[in-house]
Amino acid sequence: MAAEFFQRVVVPVANEDDARATTSALRPYIAGSGCTVIAVHVIEKAGGAPDKASVEQRELFARDIFATVTERFADTGVTLETELRYGTDIASTLIEVAHELDASAIVFTPRGGSRWQKLLAGDVTHNLINESDVPILALPDREVSDA
Repeated sequence: MAAEFFQRVVVPVANEDDARATTSALRPYIAGSGCTVIAVHVIEKAGGAPDKASVEQRELFARDIFATVTERFADTGVTLETELRYGTDIASTLIEVAHELDASAIVFTPRGGSRWQKLLAGDVTHNLINESDVPILALPDREVSDA
């Protein structure tokens, strides 16, 4: 069953720290498995309000994130794909990507943040778990666990 679960996984990556944490947590499960990892970065659009940064700046940011993922999966034997998406709701966009690309699961390492931050900014983890019909796997942050 584990092999089927990790066959074709969508891996959301929000920033370089998140990419490092998630790749560290995922490597033991996929190394040498021949699975496909689809790293997805969602550029959140403000939905009518001014965006926080220019599209060009955010695309450069995404390239750096994808470079981190590529480097950290280089010796694992997995097939790596990257997807840059735009959306007003990160969780919904990730679920759409998982459906479009026929993912077997969405796998991530939850990011920290206070309850207030999650309440005010929205909690992507909560929304993914509650809204997704694609299997979700939240892995522990190995870098935090090992510290």
